[in-house]
Amino acid sequence: MRGANIRKVAELAGVSTATVSRALTQPDRVAEATRARVLEAVRSTGFVPNRQAVNFRRQTTGNVVLLVRDISNPFYLDIYGGVEEHAFANGYRVLMGDAGDDDARVRRYVEMVRNRQADGLILMTGWLPKGLADGPLPPMVVALEQLQEANLPTIAIDNRKAARLAVEHLIGLGHQRIAHLTGPMRLVMSHERQAGYLEALAAAGIERRPELIFNGNFHYSSGRDAVAAFGAAGVGFTAIFAANDEMAIGAVNELRARGQRVPDDVSVVGFDDLVYAESSDPPLTTIRQPRRAIGSESMRMMISLLQGSPSPADRVEAAVELIVRASTARAATTRRRTHG
Repeated sequence: MRGANIRKVAELAGVSTATVSRALTQPDRVAEATRARVLEAVRSTGFVPNRQAVNFRRQTTGNVVLLVRDISNPFYLDIYGGVEEHAFANGYRVLMGDAGDDDARVRRYVEMVRNRQADGLILMTGWLPKGLADGPLPPMVVALEQLQEANLPTIAIDNRKAARLAVEHLIGLGHQRIAHLTGPMRLVMSHERQAGYLEALAAAGIERRPELIFNGNFHYSSGRDAVAAFGAAGVGFTAIFAANDEMAIGAVNELRARGQRVPDDVSVVGFDDLVYAESSDPPLTTIRQPRRAIGSESMRMMISLLQGSPSPADRVEAAVELIVRASTARAATTRRRTHG
């Protein structure tokens, strides 16, 4: 709609211009049904709030940084989509930063917020540089990670429970020798997923075998390297639980290159349910995380933090789901073990 302004939004939503302003700048002070009507009117008219004037009065920028561990990982696309959608509806902009496994980069983004170049930081690195949390931190929300260094509002999943789901699925199919490809062990989530793997084995009375654990890094190449390393060491297994989909698909392709069939010879389970998990060959059994909803919730928590609304829960837990596809099958007692 050409020339859309706050009066047209108010008229379409059936509310006052003051209510429109509150719905966009202080959404927690507006009833949910009213807020929904206002946001629908904003979308239908194409109205863009004059954030420059609002920000000048409040000494804010209207910018929020989403800082991820590896910007090349497609895992973060849905997270960003959820963050951006909720941010846009509430008059904020999202800047995406790449930590690159580099403490200096993380420090720089935190300083951006401290220096009022951005209002807040949604952190997805899984760590803070040493000493950074010793003093006051700017407005920060942690998404899908756990920090040992600081107590910050967090939206996450139960990684231990999710890993147990994956391994229990394999055990239920009769697998006993189950390899695990971990994520980077500097991350709490990697330790939690490994702990879930070990708990599932212990509950089933399956002996823990350290030679079946490969410390990976979440990259596709790490999945291939793991299978190659198992083969070189003569380690036998009939199933793999990888701590993310990229490593799982790397493992599948390395198994195929070595003449092994998935799932006939080896069953493989991943973690995340990336967009290409369903289209991989074979389609990948995996743990699904509601990434877009997690992104949206992290931005909701950030807005609440910035506006001084009643504090959100310190930790919000998102549900996960085991998605069973064709990369897993029952273990046959006659099936030979994999030796690379």
